[in-house]
Amino acid sequence: MARQDLTQIFNDIIERAKSLDPANTRKWFDELEVVHLDGGALLIAADDNNKVQFLQDNCTRTFTLAAQQVTGHLVTVDFRTNGQGRNSLKSDLPTKQRFKLHPDYTFDNFVVGPSNRLAQASCVAVSQSPGDTYNPLFIYGNSGLGKTHLLHAVCHGAREKHNNAVIEFLSCEEFVNRFIRAIEQGNSSGFQNQFRSVDVLVIDDVQFLSDREQSQEEFFHTFNALYNNGKQIILSADNCPSDIPALEERLISRFSWGLVTRIDPPSHDTRVAILKKKAHIRGIEISDDIAEYIARKVRANIRELEGALTSLQALALTKQEDISLELAKAALGDEMLTAAKNTSITDIIEVVTQHYDVRLADLQSKRRSQSITLPRQICMYLARNLTRHSLEEIGGHLGGRDHTTVMHACSKIGKAEHDDPQMHATLSELTRQITQTK
Repeated sequence: MARQDLTQIFNDIIERAKSLDPANTRKWFDELEVVHLDGGALLIAADDNNKVQFLQDNCTRTFTLAAQQVTGHLVTVDFRTNGQGRNSLKSDLPTKQRFKLHPDYTFDNFVVGPSNRLAQASCVAVSQSPGDTYNPLFIYGNSGLGKTHLLHAVCHGAREKHNNAVIEFLSCEEFVNRFIRAIEQGNSSGFQNQFRSVDVLVIDDVQFLSDREQSQEEFFHTFNALYNNGKQIILSADNCPSDIPALEERLISRFSWGLVTRIDPPSHDTRVAILKKKAHIRGIEISDDIAEYIARKVRANIRELEGALTSLQALALTKQEDISLELAKAALGDEMLTAAKNTSITDIIEVVTQHYDVRLADLQSKRRSQSITLPRQICMYLARNLTRHSLEEIGGHLGGRDHTTVMHACSKIGKAEHDDPQMHATLSELTRQITQTK
């Protein structure tokens, strides 16, 4: 196949992939290179290992379907780095980095406003000089406000500034699960060596330690070992240390030794800037009046702003129209209002049970099958976002479950909404049905 023909086919595949999955479309898709398309195998190169990881995790299915639609043949798709970017990994780096960094979550892509300025500045300082300032650094705030973005950005910055630093970044749930597996396998010493020998330890959603006495004990000793050796510890949670339920006093005390900083919901002007930045990352441009309109409609968090942008982008692609204010109004509608003051948990349960064809008794039962667990978690997530009920009250409506179960459900469904276009569409439709009943 002539190179010119291959380039045209690849460009068509890129455009088709964008239309199939707007949520995961990125501006840098236009910089991807086709290595070869031969024998039913398409190899695509990116200039950054984090981009390759993003493509593998989020876009393999989309690019495969796009390639098959464009070529009319069965095609397998793979991605690799071309070694040209500044973040292309050297052969020895995987031993120092055992986690995945999101290519979008950098300091350059983080919009700073009054609600997050201190958190952002402290993260920049820590990335430049780990262990010297703000140790530990504890960031807290509601879901979807940018905590995880900042944690990724710290790792990006620290890796660029200190190429030989050993960094470990994981969720608290993963930390607990690894600890449990280590106990089961009789490998506690290996677990301890892994986490107590790093230069930077970053733990997301540390509230997951609630009510886990043995995990708290292990984390206490890990914290002490790192802190005493001048290693950097960065933590995030939904609440400040003293408000995390069932957390030992000695951990609360240590989490407060350094800097504890809160992220609040973004102001209107910050939301406008965030929308413009997110649109630019995806390779689309929205006018000021569109950004202003969306910012007025969506006030809760950044994740919902991204969801609104995805809805708008998807409608524009479906209708093959340019993005306009009229299209934004059609895409969002009144259902995108996040302050549904009159919505009750009963309204939410009624819509969700009908959608998933389950009974309220099933949601309130102890059953843990996927067919019951998923709608139960969706009820918790929607109740957290559409009502003013506390975590305890939400759990009480769904079988007397405790606050940690509700927090876990909200975190899981929130991430699924961000990463999975189908989940985002389902939640948008459920939200529309719930708010239309009012």
